Amino acid sequence: MLRLPGLIDPHVHMREPGAAHKEDWDSGTQAALAGGSTILLAMPNTTPPVTDSTTLDLALDCARAKARCDYAQFLGAGPDNPTSAAELAPRATGLKMYLDQTFGPLRLDDMTLWMEHFDHWPTHLPIVAHAEGRSIAAVILLAQLFDRPVHIAHVARREEILLIRAAKEKGLKVTCEVAPHHLFLCAADLSGGRGEVRPRLAAPEDQQALWDNLDIIDCFATDHAPHTAAEKDGPNPPPGFPGLETALPLLLTAVYEGRLSLEDVLMRCHTNPRCIFGLPEQPDTWIEIDPDAPWTITAAQTFTRCAWTPFEGRPVRGKVTRVVLRGQVAYEHGKILAPAGFGRDVRSNSTQKPNPNLNQL
Repeated sequence: MLRLPGLIDPHVHMREPGAAHKEDWDSGTQAALAGGSTILLAMPNTTPPVTDSTTLDLALDCARAKARCDYAQFLGAGPDNPTSAAELAPRATGLKMYLDQTFGPLRLDDMTLWMEHFDHWPTHLPIVAHAEGRSIAAVILLAQLFDRPVHIAHVARREEILLIRAAKEKGLKVTCEVAPHHLFLCAADLSGGRGEVRPRLAAPEDQQALWDNLDIIDCFATDHAPHTAAEKDGPNPPPGFPGLETALPLLLTAVYEGRLSLEDVLMRCHTNPRCIFGLPEQPDTWIEIDPDAPWTITAAQTFTRCAWTPFEGRPVRGKVTRVVLRGQVAYEHGKILAPAGFGRDVRSNSTQKPNPNLNQL
């Protein structure tokens, strides 16, 4: 058995409020613990979206009552809230800007709105951009014009990762994340609604480019975005995959195969997310894994409410056996032991500030 620090997933969708039949803070944080994550950062494209004090209170109330691991909440950038969102910044883990097609109503098409948010949002707190293709170039330009960091979510394609490499080599303040489904799946691997995700699954050459440029990928983030199997198989399948319980086994399998080192995983699943998002240490918190345990991923073994996985039937090596959160055993050998409400909002009493020199990561 190996003992590792609790993992940090900086990109999850809890679906609560508004769509608890897909996932809520209870089922989602159970899935997180089973996957080795002890802090989740929740995205704002719920129903209603988290864009003001009322909706932020609603989301945090849900988390406070149900979460079994620690958490923080993103605010969503909308067309009318650059000033009010900035006033709420101390209670949030960052600002999420949706600049390309996504699930929900928060897409910002007008670049003057991007500029307003860049101008108002506190410079010591992160802006995360859902940007694809040329939108990545545009948001990196804004980061340079406003002299502030930007974090690019779920990079998926060769042109994107090469652009981010060029920006980093010029010393620009940009960081990025890659989701395990873009590292381990290509477009040909899934068909129909089960394959719908944003950004879309790409070609093998795009996937290979992510592996070839691993050195400039700062975080692995699941983009856990659950929808039910019936919704995915329906006539208008929504985009998104569950991922909280499969990410670490997939990454540990890559370690077993020699494609990654354990240090690669820890840097991108703990050290860098904690730095980028200014997260506090979790005292007396760790996970225990059996790094070589062989098993097969099946939806029947998962805690996520959506009850399916794009990795069904995939053999992996490496399994979480125990999670200790703040001195209490929260998960052990397939059983969730942390009660609902045990999780804490890591931003509520945190004074730590993100590293302003993120390009140095």
